[in-house]
Amino acid sequence: MTTAVVAPESVPDLEHLSAQEVLSYAVERFHPSMKVACSFQKSASVIMHMLLEIEPGARFFTLDTGVLFPETYATWRALEERFGIEVETSQGLSLARQAELYGPALWDSDPDKCCALRKVTPLRETLASLDAWVSGVRRGDSNGRAGTEKLTWDRKHGLWKVNPLADWSEDDVWEYLTLHDIPYHPLHDRGYASIGCTHCTEPGTGREGRWASRDKVECGLH
Repeated sequence: MTTAVVAPESVPDLEHLSAQEVLSYAVERFHPSMKVACSFQKSASVIMHMLLEIEPGARFFTLDTGVLFPETYATWRALEERFGIEVETSQGLSLARQAELYGPALWDSDPDKCCALRKVTPLRETLASLDAWVSGVRRGDSNGRAGTEKLTWDRKHGLWKVNPLADWSEDDVWEYLTLHDIPYHPLHDRGYASIGCTHCTEPGTGREGRWASRDKVECGLH
């Protein structure tokens, strides 16, 4: 029998706290039953450095869709080497099995289904045993993320969600990366503001380069 997850009656207000203070709160309250979703984009690099300064035993995971950019895998390796950690991998069904079931290019024929199989399902499985997860979502990413709070109850997955960089600007992120000389995704220097899978990502500001030719701006994770 599965026990229903009951939403909390109230959510602590962390809006006055800095990113470091938000992460310190999250560590104190949730660690080790908390993991960081790592996309290897610039915000993820910031959070990794910041959190490991607070809790060296912090846990990180990534959703490896099998169709990430070579530069994404290179950034993954660079960050692991820099910080001496191992990022856990979450994966959906194999690309071969997906092709057997839905055709060779599901990202073209039904991108929502592709995201569900390659991202949403493995995320749900990863979060099932946790009390909280951390994301790099910022209010400035897109209009749909403008209301992002630093701590929220994730009703979709039934656990707490921590967004320590919610109120950070692009300049804030770049300033932190430069100050601490942290490895970051090289495609950011080539006009890619948001980076996902190879078939669905183009250069563009904000999230304009994601599914650029479609009426789609999110993959369903957030």
